[in-house]
Amino acid sequence: MRLRSGKRHTVDARPEAPAATPGPAVELRDVRRRYGRGGGAVHALAGIDLALPRGTFTAVMGPSGSGKSTFLQCAAGLDRPTSGSVRLGGTEITGLDENQLTELRRSRLGFVFQAFNLLPSLTVEQNVLLPLRLAGQRQDHHRAAAVLARVGLADKARRRPAELSGGQQQRVAVARALVTSPDVIFADEPTGALDTGTAAEVLGLLRQAVDTLGATVVMVTHDPTAAAWADRVLFLADGTFVGGLEHGTAEQIAARMTALSGRTGVLAGAAA
Repeated sequence: MRLRSGKRHTVDARPEAPAATPGPAVELRDVRRRYGRGGGAVHALAGIDLALPRGTFTAVMGPSGSGKSTFLQCAAGLDRPTSGSVRLGGTEITGLDENQLTELRRSRLGFVFQAFNLLPSLTVEQNVLLPLRLAGQRQDHHRAAAVLARVGLADKARRRPAELSGGQQQRVAVARALVTSPDVIFADEPTGALDTGTAAEVLGLLRQAVDTLGATVVMVTHDPTAAAWADRVLFLADGTFVGGLEHGTAEQIAARMTALSGRTGVLAGAAA
């Protein structure tokens, strides 16, 4: 017995990610994230207000426990805030269901993590094309070749991740993040597992994506040298932003972090 075409369409339909609309690339309004209840509750984010223009490179820094990872997870739709509003590419995401969030992340966001998160059984090209495959889009081999050439790996398309160095694997991750031309690329400690020279190559690729492709990059890092590649560094402490630095040098950023760590240490001592 054949299914009617309308019935079949309903069964096979995929949730669609909402289309991008005008506005900042990333916008958070009074975003709070609480874990636990009562006296034992931890306020990881305590009221974040932020708007990041498109085509910018922003680094987020802060002492351990300041809320950096929680900020990135909420901003990227990987975790839901307890309250507040998150907009990506002009789209309000806090009201989306899990299927819609998944489609949005696949089609409109790129991710680069400290752990390269490449699938070892796939070739480099297949890893790069994975976001398109998961989003149900056509496997564009020309697009894969173009982004691999951009990250200097045009000759590695048929290799497996285990055949590459750590720096090359992270460049594959950058290519994978670029392949969908995302609204925002979120990078979580992208150079944490790399040596200084290789880290500079990866950061240069992210910088180039902003300057030549108009990409928007939001990077969480503990490294002042990495943060110096950004247009702007935002400092997070106790779940809220406490300052920023435009086009700072590594030395200036390190000095601000030292002062901030001292401040949070004093606050922690007073609270105790």
